[in-house]
Amino acid sequence: MKEIKRYQEEAIDELLLKTDILLKKSLDKRTIVFQSPTGSGKTFMVTKYIQGLINRYENEDFCFLWISIGKGNLHKQSYYAINAEFKGFPNCYLLEEEFFGSRTTIDKNEVVVINWEKLRTKDNQTGEWKNILMKDKETTNFRELISNTKDVDRKIIMIIDESHTNATSERAKELRDEIVSPFLTIEMSATPIFTDGEYNEKVVVQPNDVINEGMIKKEIIINENIDEIADDELDSQELIMQAAFNKRLEIKRQFEESDIKVNPLVLIQLPTSEAGEEKKSFVETFLAEKGITTDNYKLAVWLSEEKINTEVLENNLSEVEFLIFKQAIDTGWDCPRAQILVRFREIKSIVFEIQTIGRILRMPEAKHYLNDNLNKGFVYTNLKSIEVQKEVYNPNIIKSLLCKRKENYEPVKLRSYYRNRIDFGDVTAGVYSVLERVFCEEFDISEEQLSDRFFEENKKKLNSKGLQLDSFENLDEIILNKEIDTKLFDHIDESIISSDEFFRSHLSQEDLFVAFENLIKINLNGFAPKRSISPVKQAIYRWFKKYVNIKIYGTGVVYIQNICLNNADIFSKLIDSTINAYKPFKELEKEEKIKETEVWNNDWEIPENRNYNPNVYKPFGFKLSLYQPCFLNFDSKLEKEFVEQLDSKDSEIEWWWQNGNEHMALNFGIKYGKESTFQPDFIVKYKDGRVGIFDTKAVGDREDENKIKNEALQNYIEEENKKGKNLFGGLVVKPNEHFRVYSQKEYQSFKVSEKGWEYLS
Repeated sequence: MKEIKRYQEEAIDELLLKTDILLKKSLDKRTIVFQSPTGSGKTFMVTKYIQGLINRYENEDFCFLWISIGKGNLHKQSYYAINAEFKGFPNCYLLEEEFFGSRTTIDKNEVVVINWEKLRTKDNQTGEWKNILMKDKETTNFRELISNTKDVDRKIIMIIDESHTNATSERAKELRDEIVSPFLTIEMSATPIFTDGEYNEKVVVQPNDVINEGMIKKEIIINENIDEIADDELDSQELIMQAAFNKRLEIKRQFEESDIKVNPLVLIQLPTSEAGEEKKSFVETFLAEKGITTDNYKLAVWLSEEKINTEVLENNLSEVEFLIFKQAIDTGWDCPRAQILVRFREIKSIVFEIQTIGRILRMPEAKHYLNDNLNKGFVYTNLKSIEVQKEVYNPNIIKSLLCKRKENYEPVKLRSYYRNRIDFGDVTAGVYSVLERVFCEEFDISEEQLSDRFFEENKKKLNSKGLQLDSFENLDEIILNKEIDTKLFDHIDESIISSDEFFRSHLSQEDLFVAFENLIKINLNGFAPKRSISPVKQAIYRWFKKYVNIKIYGTGVVYIQNICLNNADIFSKLIDSTINAYKPFKELEKEEKIKETEVWNNDWEIPENRNYNPNVYKPFGFKLSLYQPCFLNFDSKLEKEFVEQLDSKDSEIEWWWQNGNEHMALNFGIKYGKESTFQPDFIVKYKDGRVGIFDTKAVGDREDENKIKNEALQNYIEEENKKGKNLFGGLVVKPNEHFRVYSQKEYQSFKVSEKGWEYLS
């Protein structure tokens, strides 16, 4: 069973919430834009949304049209993926297979998958629909199918997959607005094209949440180590093929060494021009010489006119090692084990399409690995220069600038620590059992005895505690008939404008949701609201379902929210008690995760080479930089001034190296506190043999954290020097025109006095 990620659960909840809001409004059109990055599992989330909607509104008459990309029969791949998630509920059919004959309506809760391209095709001269599903005929065509379905008062919910490609043309709008005219439209895309006013609600999944959950790769590296293939007789296309071939073998070996059951796949994108056929012949010949052919199932072809060995590509252990394609799978195609992309030069364009790079973004098992090389994607191309269209996932993910370590480098063998971020300061699903215990103790309810008789007894116990269970509508008191004398306006107490008269009005659906979530938010006791509200909310819903038998769909959720808001004093204290009782469990969760994810490298070395993003890192001429050419990204003016200072000391310094400003395993790290990794800014090798470790800090900024980091660094230096190392260093500040380094364990802050900057003590 596929594990649901936290961001996915939150997105599904928000989609259901926004749907609840729109269903209660009288609108001609209802549209929700669902924006989620490539590789985040949009199909999975929307299938769970459909199931949740059916369960929540079991008395409503819904059916669903899933509009999919049709290129290369991708709509069939979508259909198989959707069906696999539904596991038999609800029923899902392909339009052309199920509705070609006698079927005249779409049944309640059915999901119908449609090939968008074929359906919308018209004859340019006659204006007639080309596809048989749209033409007038003896059996029911698509237009009649939609009309018949609406005639039985069935509400059509239309999901448009990859809507940025499907929703722009006039014909697409005609199909959507005039022929289907759905009750509700879900526009799902990584890069939606809608502007304000064209939709009612929007649900956005943040790219970093997807990366942090291990769903997509951390980096995309372009032409890594391609210069190390020492063969002057290779032309550029042979060079990139050989580099990709070598990289696949390397990654394959690393998967095997880590006992990970994945056979990495190389995607080879041919030009769409006439040169494509020539390149295909070249690729097939090159691979055949390596023993890779379609006959032995190691090579697959996915072209509009030719498909070979494409049946089991998605399987992580498929025999297929290389796949040749053009543009047919640029969008919507899913094969998470694709790790390498080969891109040949196009005559007309040198632009990398983000959706094409998206084919190697996914992680094969939806998690990151300890070997960080397996968390990367690799692109090999013979383009002279590369322009990458706007990256929507992570500004640092695509890296094409290569620099190398100087040959005068001697091993430093430092002990380095790395651990992925395991905590976001949030309440997790672990709160469920805690809330259950706290609520049951408060209402004297047994956690064991559950039956219809006990449900009634439990309701009596809730009533005995003063809970109002009968009021289904939450009423809001609104100030009424209050007059303000303008002569006294400047003297009115701004915090109190009250009245003896109030008007009681029903809370709107939107206000009810906001009020309920705010009741949770104000009792989170320091936990991050964005990630914490949903687990607490779900825990409350589950408790009422389990012990009071209130179903969590339809009006059940609204009923539970009203109970909590009508008894806000009681539930405010209960939520507060739950969160306080949860905190020790949270600490245990964190400790277990730390044990699982922390990695020590006792012989860490500065990597031989590194790739940087040209949009983030800029070239500099610093001669003592260990990496040449020198690419840097300065977080502050202080950092740049410190580098200039280091580079001016060529009589004392052999080289200096800037640690990566991204939290990555290849960087140098020091453990501090129970759960944190400190990655100092610079390592400096001195000509007298010493190695300096420095981290630049602005004076007076985040001094509590500076104190902890300084002590961790000084303890690290002391412990390593006992083992024979020759280290020194500390936090670097510049209180005036001179740099100062804290090299003592006891950290002291600076202050401004008549004498200028000085220590506080």
